[in-house]
Amino acid sequence: MLGALVHLLRGVRVGFVLAREGGLAVVDGEGLPPHLRLALRLGRMLERRGLGPGSLQRALTRLGPSYVKVGQFLATRPDIVGMDAARDLEQLQDRVPPFPQDVAERVVVAAFGKPIRELFVSFSVPIAAASIAQVHKAHVLDADGTQRAVAVKIMRPGVREGFQRDLDVMRFIARVVHALSPKAERLRPREVVEILARSVMMEMDFRLEAAAMSELADNTKGDPDFRVPRPDWELTGRDVLTSEWIEGIRLNDRAAIVAAGHDPAALGRTVIQSFLRQAIRDGFFHADMHPGNLFVDPDGVLVAVDFGIMGRLGQRERRFLAEILLGFILRDYRRVAQVHFEAGYVPSHHSVDDFAQAIRAIGEPIHQRKADEISMAKVLTLLFDITALFDMRTRTELVMLQKTMVVVEGVARSLDPKLDMWTGAEPVVRSWVARNLGPIGKAEGAGRAVLTLADVVADIPDIAQRLRRVLVRLDEGAPDEAQAARIARKERRRATWSTVALWAIAVGALVMAFG
Repeated sequence: MLGALVHLLRGVRVGFVLAREGGLAVVDGEGLPPHLRLALRLGRMLERRGLGPGSLQRALTRLGPSYVKVGQFLATRPDIVGMDAARDLEQLQDRVPPFPQDVAERVVVAAFGKPIRELFVSFSVPIAAASIAQVHKAHVLDADGTQRAVAVKIMRPGVREGFQRDLDVMRFIARVVHALSPKAERLRPREVVEILARSVMMEMDFRLEAAAMSELADNTKGDPDFRVPRPDWELTGRDVLTSEWIEGIRLNDRAAIVAAGHDPAALGRTVIQSFLRQAIRDGFFHADMHPGNLFVDPDGVLVAVDFGIMGRLGQRERRFLAEILLGFILRDYRRVAQVHFEAGYVPSHHSVDDFAQAIRAIGEPIHQRKADEISMAKVLTLLFDITALFDMRTRTELVMLQKTMVVVEGVARSLDPKLDMWTGAEPVVRSWVARNLGPIGKAEGAGRAVLTLADVVADIPDIAQRLRRVLVRLDEGAPDEAQAARIARKERRRATWSTVALWAIAVGALVMAFG
């Protein structure tokens, strides 16, 4: 009872701050029941006068670090909060004062059980701080006696406990919203809170971030124009992440990039192509590619940092994305429509031709403009709007992809306002389509089908052995002959149909591979 009262009071504070800072302005009251519309009107009366744009930013910043993380998460989910609110939240800054140096050093000592001087040759004061962690520059001594610069990311003490406390309040608010208006469940408030909880709790374990960094580094090690710093596993734990120190210029400092002799236009192409290679080729992409997380090193290579938010795409989603982009490039709208149906994203009762017509309404206007005026991200946004008319269910991974593409396109165009996004994207898209949907891809698909068939064949002796054991047990138990016959017939039928089903799956896999 006392816990519920505490949650209620904290929930009231959240509502008051949102109302006071104008955060309720983004709520669409049209579909709300009368009592909630009244509550919304009363809340809007609490707004401070003279508020400009950025109401959600102000409210969440005032509520504290946990709510800042909420805002950053929701900025990637326009399917939940709407595009206007998502754009507002994109500008949310996660900057807070650093915690004391002695506290940071105690966290490191607790993580590795050794004094700082035994771990590092030098250890600087904080150079950057956010709600979850702060970063220090340090030097380590390698086995050959050389010193190497590293970045040491340290978890802010108490942040997990604070987030868990605020998360309990969010769960309480989500339950209240559902109780007051079951129709609000279309916004999935309880599901959103749980998704947020999983996302942030993973972000608060630096071993998982190091694993993401390592995986992305492996995926891109052959890319000449993009690289990822490697984690130092010996100096990484749940609360501390140590990785290669990056000397470079942030991509939001165009003047410094030009002064250093780098080509901004080439960097813009690298940004978009690197992202598409990660998404389409590897199915694992950096989902927080804002300019503060991207550097150009002295060799002109693009370097990414901060791997707390990553996105994944399965083989089907990668094919979906590649064929859609290529379809728009080639103006093959029927193919774009067919891809949606083949992926199962649009229910089969709709017409492919009708869907192709709707997509043409998106594609043709972009071909009437100059190439540098066409927004790839806007095309995907309009595409998702159209698909909603055809009962396409929201796909979280595709929404994150689309949202990341908006950011990536903005970064690329800030470097080169005249950048032709589609020409930059075409080599990556064509390469993937040729590799995966051409003869080589079909051969690999056939190989996978053969492996499936081998698994089926391998299962047949096991099925036969199980049938034999059943018959032996029946014989030992000496039941009456009629009962034994019935059981044996039942097991034979089950084994026969299991075998038929397994072979059908194998044949189907072969047909799909060569089809």
